[in-house]
Amino acid sequence: MDASSSRRALRERLRAQRLALDPATRIAAARGVRDALDALPGRDTLRRVAGYWASTGELPLNLVVAALAARGARYFLPVIVAPRRLAFAAWDHDVALAANRYGIPEPVVPASAHAAPASLDAVLLPLLAFDRDGMRLGYGGGFYDASFAFLRERARPARPLLIGVAYAFQEVPRGDPALAPQPWDVALDYVATEQGLIACAPSEEGTPCSAG
Repeated sequence: MDASSSRRALRERLRAQRLALDPATRIAAARGVRDALDALPGRDTLRRVAGYWASTGELPLNLVVAALAARGARYFLPVIVAPRRLAFAAWDHDVALAANRYGIPEPVVPASAHAAPASLDAVLLPLLAFDRDGMRLGYGGGFYDASFAFLRERARPARPLLIGVAYAFQEVPRGDPALAPQPWDVALDYVATEQGLIACAPSEEGTPCSAG
């Protein structure tokens, strides 16, 4: 099986596995990820934090959002502004939402209220698979890679921190061809699962964490 077929098969398998989770498991995982993110170095300095609106079985961030609000941090959601480009908009329950082209809710705010990716302190990214080297399999659209490409030119970790969010079962063995690095990949700094916080580190071959 070639790399493209491996990625497609892995996406399908893990998406189906996420969708099959019962509500109690999702709630327990949300608590675990909230606690894992509390272990982030410099947590209290992260004042502008972007996340995602959970869909297709993604791990919910409602408890994380509540924890951020409790310590006075602002929460942002992604907004598609151009092909393969994201901006971010501050969101709370008073801000209206509308579905984008993929059916995912986005804040309804004027373009003047959009925040640039570089203005954030941390970004919580959804993913379909990861390994202990920090490699990440996304959804294939390349939005995060393109929007955070500037981080490839910076010594890491750098602001914004890129933090993958996943269930622990989304981990795959190192060397899986579905997670082979590509030239456009942007490194993640951490992965948060219900079992704890994983600090990303390149393998001996120097492969980056993927934010595709």
